[in-house]
Amino acid sequence: MITLDDVSLQIGGDPLLESASCALHEGWKIGIIGPNGCGKSSLFRLLRGELTPERGRVDLPGGMRIAHMEQETPGRSATAREHVVGGHAELIRLENELEKAESAGDGERLGQLHGRIDAEDGYTARTRAEQLLAGLGFSAEACGRPVAEFSGGWRVRIDLARTLMAPSDLLLLDEPTNHLDLEAVMWLEQWLRRYSGTLMIVSHDRDFLDSVVDHTVHFDNKRLVLYRGNYSQFERQRAERLAQQQAAYEKQQQRVREIEQFVARFRAQANKARQAQSRIKELERMEDLAPAHIDSPFRFQFPEAAKTSHPLITCRDLHAGYSRDAPVLHDVGLSLLPGQRVGLLGVNGAGKSTLIRTLVGELPPLAGERTPGENLAVGYFAQHQVDALTIDWSPLEHLQKESPEVRKQQLRTFLGGFGFPGDDALRAVRNFSGGEKARLALAIVAWRRPNLLLLDEPTNHLDLDMRHALDMALQEFSGAVVIVTHDRHLLRDTVDEFWLIDNGRLRPFDGTLDDYAAWRAGNLKAEKSGSGGKADVPKPAKKEAGRDGRKQAAEARNRIKPLRDSVRRLERDLDKRQKELEKIETALADPELYNDPARANERDRLLQDQGAAQQAIARIESDWLEAAEELERAETGTA
Repeated sequence: MITLDDVSLQIGGDPLLESASCALHEGWKIGIIGPNGCGKSSLFRLLRGELTPERGRVDLPGGMRIAHMEQETPGRSATAREHVVGGHAELIRLENELEKAESAGDGERLGQLHGRIDAEDGYTARTRAEQLLAGLGFSAEACGRPVAEFSGGWRVRIDLARTLMAPSDLLLLDEPTNHLDLEAVMWLEQWLRRYSGTLMIVSHDRDFLDSVVDHTVHFDNKRLVLYRGNYSQFERQRAERLAQQQAAYEKQQQRVREIEQFVARFRAQANKARQAQSRIKELERMEDLAPAHIDSPFRFQFPEAAKTSHPLITCRDLHAGYSRDAPVLHDVGLSLLPGQRVGLLGVNGAGKSTLIRTLVGELPPLAGERTPGENLAVGYFAQHQVDALTIDWSPLEHLQKESPEVRKQQLRTFLGGFGFPGDDALRAVRNFSGGEKARLALAIVAWRRPNLLLLDEPTNHLDLDMRHALDMALQEFSGAVVIVTHDRHLLRDTVDEFWLIDNGRLRPFDGTLDDYAAWRAGNLKAEKSGSGGKADVPKPAKKEAGRDGRKQAAEARNRIKPLRDSVRRLERDLDKRQKELEKIETALADPELYNDPARANERDRLLQDQGAAQQAIARIESDWLEAAEELERAETGTA
């Protein structure tokens, strides 16, 4: 058992833990969660003996072997394979001893060492290292390349493989899914499920946590609170606890009402329209989950663009990449419409980021056409956007550059929704963590009022509360979205369709993320049973239609899109009218309005406005129900 008893810990004078206690049993798989900067990584250092608590005691079983990821992997001349094998420190020590014994001609010692290497399963070590690297996206050729040749993101993967290679009783992983693509995340989940030791993971990927962990430790007001179950179970349990506190409950209800007001009007008619059913499900989910995030400092929206275009952007016979001799993408044809929400799928290196950069206009087409709409306003988020922040500027100065005419207080209020309240909006970026930089980059994207969001791994470095806020903001965003992310929860919540990049081609993927995972698993199994050569890129889940079939499918989507836009427009109008009615009824609830004869005209006007608002709401509700049913018929192909 791992025990923390009445532990207090400070870093640089800032208290991270105060009288924290927790007991963790052998074989548990534990998710460590909490906002950025709360002390999750410091907890790992505490367990490794690198930090000493100011008070209390940390007890680990004697002789416990601990494996952990290094935060930085320096460039090395060793190959990726040998670097991974180096994670097995005892094996490397035995191999060094074996080399010395061979040089000395010590036969007895050679026999002993061969036996110990065999006991450590050392003769299969390099094969196992290659299997780990393959699972994390490395080709057979890449396994033999020096570590120094790889970029920072790939070195993180190499170091993760090295950590998994190390024999351990306690495995500590600090945000292992950063820099991984969806396929590598799914592979890592499977590996960790089979791990027999005690596992502790710091992660902000809720689907990953749900898949792997069976206990959750939450940093809550400098205490450690243990929950039984995965992240979703933690949310429900914490929601129940917080709902017992009146102030917390009221804040939660304020968030739920935004959806509840809509659903209440259609609950009796929900069997007539899929959208009403969807709202009911969303309400049920919010009732469970919103309380777990009520103390989050993040709440923001992507403001609507003043104008839009139809379509927003069109590509025809597009070839994209970095060399005319070797384009990454071939014959891309697409049309992005207002309100369209697309998740990009494909193996690492397939060209997802290349497509995003080409749509942005950052990467000129090698051939073909990219035609932007007259009023296209792109909001682009990628890792290099974070790196491009001016390190000596504050968040406020970044927004002032965007809009020098806007009052400072308005800018500071906006930044508060992204977790930069008060003086935090005045801090220099050079002192920011990766998560703070990512939040600022998102704030700048939102401030520009885009009608097309192109997001390339936006959740890297974001904690769970900020991911939740981004999830909510994207659901409410009325523009178009194209997103690349390994965060499956974000994909499920915010996109309506998937596009697959496969063998240099872009095509619709008619299925769910679970279908995609099953397809990838089946393809990998086929690859392993093949001749052992270079694996083929996955084949489409369904036989690809010819040019006429693709054209018909595009036409069908274009017919449905205006219907979906109409439903969303009516929903926005309905929300707007409902808010107006609430203001009127609040004014009518004032007793002085009826006691003061001088306000009789004001009262009569408000009553007239109330009647007009109620009639408008009834009319919009009727139009919405008709439009929603028409959309449902179009989507299901019924007459």
